[in-house]
Amino acid sequence: MTDKIKAETRTEFGKGAARRIRREDKVPAVVYGHGNDTIHLTLPGHDTMMAIKHGGANALLELDIEGKSQLALTKQVQVDPVRRTLEHVDFVAVRRGEKVTVDVPVHVVGDAASETLVVTENSTVQVEAEATHIPEFFEVDVTGAEAGTQFHADSLDLPSGTTLLTEGETLIVNVTAAQTAEALEAELEEAEAEAGIEKDEHTPTDDEVAADGGDGEAAEGGDSE
Repeated sequence: MTDKIKAETRTEFGKGAARRIRREDKVPAVVYGHGNDTIHLTLPGHDTMMAIKHGGANALLELDIEGKSQLALTKQVQVDPVRRTLEHVDFVAVRRGEKVTVDVPVHVVGDAASETLVVTENSTVQVEAEATHIPEFFEVDVTGAEAGTQFHADSLDLPSGTTLLTEGETLIVNVTAAQTAEALEAELEEAEAEAGIEKDEHTPTDDEVAADGGDGEAAEGGDSE
């Protein structure tokens, strides 16, 4: 299922034109692919943002370009880092039934066994799928997994019609033993030793403390009144 967005073609380019478009709560965008000339568009800001959020990393939109329908796969999205609004969107034109190559995110769910650390080694995998049936994400369930458990790309549950392109033995999630405080301290000491840092482990005696004034103030020579 795709989101339908009404698009307008544009003939003005450059930073000034893009700023004017954004002031109108719209988004500059381009569509390329299939050997066609790049199409420069203006899209409604809110509707496009919601469609991309709904579709995920590989959102598929149905663009109405002057009465002509065009399926467009999201390839690159620029977002304002402060306002979190869309700045620009790149799409690639696709057709129904066409196979496309995409990177699909991996989501880790569940809680592994106690005293373990779950490490995501690769957060995406590459697959080939029909443009209209791209998986939104793949799940790796680590519930109860013990230290030493590993999840590889070929263990992912792929829907029918989706082909894994990432090497099957690629490590996706690694469950390791959580580092103890003692091991962390030992690692820190080793790093300090390699850096030539020496710790002063001398603990002052009561006499040394008294000689310094006892109350934290250094003793001064000479008489005082």
